Amino acid sequence: MNMAVDEALLETARAVSIRFYRWQSPALSFGYFGRFADVAHYALQRDLVRRWTGGGIVFHGEDLTYSIIIPATEPAFGESPKSIYEKIHCALRDALTANDARVELAAMGRDAALRRPRTAQRAVPTNVCFANPVSADVMVNGQKVAGAAQRRTRSGLLHQGSIQHVDLGNGFAERFAKELSNNCETGALPEAVHDRAQEIAAEKYATNAWLRKR
Repeated sequence: MNMAVDEALLETARAVSIRFYRWQSPALSFGYFGRFADVAHYALQRDLVRRWTGGGIVFHGEDLTYSIIIPATEPAFGESPKSIYEKIHCALRDALTANDARVELAAMGRDAALRRPRTAQRAVPTNVCFANPVSADVMVNGQKVAGAAQRRTRSGLLHQGSIQHVDLGNGFAERFAKELSNNCETGALPEAVHDRAQEIAAEKYATNAWLRKR
């Protein structure tokens, strides 16, 4: 349902939004291009789900997960995925810094890539997302605490991120949202989006065909 809600929000988005969520039980998500064989042995310990976005293996349960939706009608949608990734993580860095953490972004430049080589994604543990910082990931004292992956469609851009291994303190979600925009308001998930997410979950994310497609 977490994956389905994000996809439903992307389908129906009329404005930029950020959603924060947790997990009911220990879970593991892996990227769209990942191999099920690389995560199958975790099935007895965690719920498994293939993301619609790319990237490596992410362990969920203790983390704070978020998604940002940018509709295709927004000017920001015209920016490169790398630029969007960096700007979101700059805002995240600043929100964490407000909590007195020593925070920086992983090295950026010609030799730093947002995506690891395909050969690296196919091996364990190199495909474990938080063991492998990439350009513009958020670091605290040299440890990766936040990474993300994206999916771009005709409807807009979906950015899914996870924050872990760091004390977020009180009011973190509000600080992060404010760093992204000074024009924010809190709202509940629309019932129509929830209903659509249930359809997507049943037809896609809950099926073995989707989970084991590679």
